[in-house]
Amino acid sequence: MLSKNNSEGRFQVSVHSLDELVPKNHLVRQIEKAIDFSFIYDLVQDTYSSQTGRPSVDPVVLIKLVLIQYLFGIRSMRQTIKEIETNIAYRWFIGYDFTQPIPHFTTFGKNYVRRFRDTDIFESIFARILEKAVQLGFVEPDILFIDATHVNASANKNRYVKTLVREQSKNYQDLLEKEINQDRIVHGKKPLGKKPEPKEKEVKVSTTDPESGLFVKGEKERVFAYTFHAACDRNGFVVVAQVTPGNVHDSRVFEDVLRKAEDIAGKPRAVAVDAGYKTPYISKLLLDEQIRPVMPYTRPHTKDGFFKKHEYVYDEYYEGYICPNHEMLSYELTNRDGYRMYRFNPEVCRRCPFLSQCTESKDHIKRISRHIWAAYVEEADHLRHTTENKAIYARRKETIERVFADMKEKHGMRWTTLRGLRKVSMQAMLVFACMNLKKLATWLWRLGGGRSTSTIFLLLLAEKMNKLPWFRWKQGSLSAI
Repeated sequence: MLSKNNSEGRFQVSVHSLDELVPKNHLVRQIEKAIDFSFIYDLVQDTYSSQTGRPSVDPVVLIKLVLIQYLFGIRSMRQTIKEIETNIAYRWFIGYDFTQPIPHFTTFGKNYVRRFRDTDIFESIFARILEKAVQLGFVEPDILFIDATHVNASANKNRYVKTLVREQSKNYQDLLEKEINQDRIVHGKKPLGKKPEPKEKEVKVSTTDPESGLFVKGEKERVFAYTFHAACDRNGFVVVAQVTPGNVHDSRVFEDVLRKAEDIAGKPRAVAVDAGYKTPYISKLLLDEQIRPVMPYTRPHTKDGFFKKHEYVYDEYYEGYICPNHEMLSYELTNRDGYRMYRFNPEVCRRCPFLSQCTESKDHIKRISRHIWAAYVEEADHLRHTTENKAIYARRKETIERVFADMKEKHGMRWTTLRGLRKVSMQAMLVFACMNLKKLATWLWRLGGGRSTSTIFLLLLAEKMNKLPWFRWKQGSLSAI
């Protein structure tokens, strides 16, 4: 039977509290149950006057406003305020009733400029949420997954100026130069002299956001962007986050991210990375500190029709390479970049039947380079074939790759509307804090079903005890608590 609804419900007067209208399993309820936001008062106490000025907007409300924006992927603060005005759950979360006016959308921006810009409040919020997850045993940092992704900057890619900048030296340059000179002395060569001044290179600097960096996206497209570097554990909790301009290579920031992760969660037993981090220094750094490197296979970049590098066998005893024609490439020198150069006798090469597959050199000289730390990369390659490394690397798609996918698809970070490294860093910390908070709250809710925090701790303890071989909880014990 066809029925028609009238519009009388629009004008019906009902008496309800805000709490009655918010679903019992709504995410905002789960978050409110998971963490007490009163710690924010201590973080901002020094930025407010205790005696003068008019009453401020509650700082907890200010932070909750921006948390709502990033939790639910709302594109701007202006739109966030519009959503809160009509969304009962959002009003409940910030503690405002039906009639209370929501703060203006510029309120958070003004407070950031006047109070929060030169503080570490956002890092502290991120740290407090992560600390809560660690206390509950949700974070398992024995294996770290480190990667980076690019976020488009709020800058027109066609508006830029060209400028000359000095190339930055590597953070391990002193160690590398020391080992290069030692290697040259061992091979009877003179140590290298003082390194010349860094070369200047031409870069494009955005006139809209000069702190962003030009990033080559694909083969042709170039955009100004920021790079979000992050490390997460096996459960997908972000442990460390750092933002750099988009033209900074991932491998240059690896050590900083690793050190911060060690300060927060302790030394991991394994670190999984993608091919961009498979460098001699990173391999050496991990193996020297007895951290298991989990790295992928990288295909050779030799031209088609030519011998691949692995077809030249390195002979450690005679310090040289054996070619497919069973001739020896002997040591020539160690260059300033840390590569030992090996070369053939041109007279031998000229008569070689495989010359056309070996080199295109006009003087018939085949050279092969080998980094002084190449043994570390080779050891990482050997570990790649182990069952443990295969299992760890397979989890990248479920951990760090999923973190970045959710960050862009669900939390509105495919691009940023903010400008400047400091503001974008603030945004990154808030987004990753929201992602950790969402996971923390969801896990607690599923585990506790709305129970008190003390009961949840007992459940976690019971679960841990159940995993021990010398003790087993009876079936149904968890639900009985």
